[in-house]
Amino acid sequence: MAKRKPTVISQHCENTKAILELKVDRDILDFTGHFPSFALLPGVTQIDWVMYFAKQVLGVHQEFAGMEVIKFQQPILPDSLVSLELNWDKEHSKLQFKYFNQELVHASGKIKLGDSQ
Repeated sequence: MAKRKPTVISQHCENTKAILELKVDRDILDFTGHFPSFALLPGVTQIDWVMYFAKQVLGVHQEFAGMEVIKFQQPILPDSLVSLELNWDKEHSKLQFKYFNQELVHASGKIKLGDSQ
C-alpha cells in the first residue's frame, strides 16, 4: 500500500487546538511526479493532511466547504520536519492551520467547514 501520510513524531492537543510535529517522509506517494527534478509536497496534499488530522486529533467531523484564506509561502521538501498547528473555531465552522518550523512558515490558511449532507 502506498504511503500517503507523514510520520507523527509528537502531538499536543488542548480542546480546540493541536500542534503536531511531522516527518514528511521521502517515500510519500504524493512526491511522485511533483516535480521530477525538485520534489515538493503539493498544496492539495497539505490541505488533505489538515482535514485528516483535524478529524483524528480534534474530532472535527464537518466536511470541507471551501477556503477563505490560503498562502503557500515556502515549499515542504522530502524528509522535512515540520509542525502543523490546527485551531478549530466551532462557532464559525472555521479551521485555521499553519505548517511551520523554527525558521519559517511553509503554509497557512483558513478552511470553511460545513455539515455533511
